[in-house]
Amino acid sequence: MKIRIVFSLLCLAAMVSCGVKKHCKQPELNLPDQIVRGIDADSVTIADLRWWEYYGDTLLCRIIEKTLANNKEMLAAAARVEQMRQLYRIDKANFAPELGITAYGDDERYQYYDSDPKREVELALKGNISWEIDLWGSLRWAKKKGEAEFLNTLENQRAMQMLLVSEVASAYFRLVALDNELAIVRRTLTTRGESEFQAKVRFEGGLTSETVYQQAKVEYATTASLIPDLESRIKITENSIALLMGEYPDWEIIRSKMSTTPDFPDSIPIGLPTVLLQRRPDVRASEQNLRAAMADAGIAYADRFPKLTISLTGGWENNVFTSYFKSPFTYLIGSLASPAFGFGRKLAKYKAALAAYDQARLNYEQKVLEVFKEANDAVITYKKSRETLQLMANLCDASKKYVDLAHLQYRGGSINYIDVLDAHRRYFSAQIALSNAVRDEHLALVQLYKVLGGGWQM
Repeated sequence: MKIRIVFSLLCLAAMVSCGVKKHCKQPELNLPDQIVRGIDADSVTIADLRWWEYYGDTLLCRIIEKTLANNKEMLAAAARVEQMRQLYRIDKANFAPELGITAYGDDERYQYYDSDPKREVELALKGNISWEIDLWGSLRWAKKKGEAEFLNTLENQRAMQMLLVSEVASAYFRLVALDNELAIVRRTLTTRGESEFQAKVRFEGGLTSETVYQQAKVEYATTASLIPDLESRIKITENSIALLMGEYPDWEIIRSKMSTTPDFPDSIPIGLPTVLLQRRPDVRASEQNLRAAMADAGIAYADRFPKLTISLTGGWENNVFTSYFKSPFTYLIGSLASPAFGFGRKLAKYKAALAAYDQARLNYEQKVLEVFKEANDAVITYKKSRETLQLMANLCDASKKYVDLAHLQYRGGSINYIDVLDAHRRYFSAQIALSNAVRDEHLALVQLYKVLGGGWQM
């Protein structure tokens, strides 16, 4: 009879666990065969590279390393991971019995009305073991929830690192591009200063009109006016990088110079759809949220059933120390507790947990859609930035030749000075456009590496 009761309880507990999973619908992803249509799926992806392998610039790698070591948000994420690790240990420890030891002495003196004074002495040393039998899986679901919450914080820490690596690299390449743009402006300013001086000499010598001289002055002033804004943007970008590194402003940011003839690959392996989801820590964090929500539903479902607790208390108890250890006692208690009338509270709590699970499931599905959109956007951006860079390089070469020809024709008297200024303006704009195109190419590579799940490796 006893065996039959135990077997029935175990079967009912298994049905409880299966009932929760039955009511929790699995996410519907229906992943495409390719991350980007028209690009063959391959198990290899640039996200396989660690960030110090992907970013070959030694100075940039030093900045990233310092950022990951000192960034306050990164350190806070690590502390959060440790917090959830310890809480998860509590959830696992709840399976074991709880042991308590109590030692006390009681000397009670009293006198009731119309009676003699009395004294009662009690000396006791007691040990108590209490154990909740996990009949319906409440503790198992709590352990699963603790594990999911711990893994969620771990994945969020990795996502934080992935984001920081991307932010630092993006800021670094913007800073290098601003340095290059400032160098272009200063070189152009020197050239236009020389042109202004020559125009002044020619005007004062009566060889040209004052209009040519004033045009040269306008070009010089226009170029000079660009410098303060560029210097301001450079300083602000340096401060932003210093903040990411956990440093105060005015921290010296040592960086490389931009190459205007970078050797970027025409095509980049982006991997398989399943690999993309496995690689992105923010997707895995969303998946752990889903697991925690299911565990919440399991806890709420199991909470509707009675809780069985067994307690064993034993020790010594006497009124004097004489023969104290010859006065042992023990008692065993088994309790089955359940509210008789909850007026639907626990059922409503369970249904609310199921609704919360549905929210987590839909959020996970939405996250997957967003990840594929980000990957498509990044691939398209990189492809178009490659085309733009090539066009800007051609434009810069043509503009340089235009300047050389304009000077020859001006010396030959076949064109006016205004045509020379126009050639210089076009060449100056082409140099800035080429610098920006190289910057955008770097930024596109940074974004592509991030959205494919690269940068969180320790």
